Amino acid sequence: MKKVAKLCILVVCLIMVFDLVSCSKKAIDEGKTASAPAKEKVGNRVYFAAPLFNQSERDFNLKLTNLIESYGYEVFLPQRDGYLAPEMEGKTQEEVMDMIFQKDLEEVLKADITFVLLDGRVPDEGACVELGIAYANGKRCYGFKSDARSVEFGLDLNPMITGCLEKLFYDLDGEKLIESLKQYLSENKL
Repeated sequence: MKKVAKLCILVVCLIMVFDLVSCSKKAIDEGKTASAPAKEKVGNRVYFAAPLFNQSERDFNLKLTNLIESYGYEVFLPQRDGYLAPEMEGKTQEEVMDMIFQKDLEEVLKADITFVLLDGRVPDEGACVELGIAYANGKRCYGFKSDARSVEFGLDLNPMITGCLEKLFYDLDGEKLIESLKQYLSENKL
């Protein structure tokens, strides 16, 4: 299973690198700097990318999703809106992984906005792949972080992650962080 998962991640990363290199080459040929496609603030469909492997993560994800939805956004939260266990009964591990990958990829591409939770010693690998796919496809991307475990060289996040974000909501006090998101949503569109 781990080999298949690593292979899937590698394939996605290679596709993204190829796409970004192609965009960069085209931009260089046209005398422009390379960047993701322009992001218009249109649409309210959000893909919520986050780890969901324990109850506290799922509870926090749901709390943030409920907040975002209270401002009129339609949110796809994989733990809530993805496949249910009965839908995967009788499937092999490879089939389950492919079903999850295809569903999440489809939802990232349908979304207008990607919201990624970046807590943890390192951000969740799947959430980072989803962020990369969203950014490469011109989606508006926002980050949310309340965890300082990843401090390295004075940087708390990898510039390849922060470079994808229109805004990073960051406060080590989780409640203050939620309040700053509420304030932002009351004054701005994502």
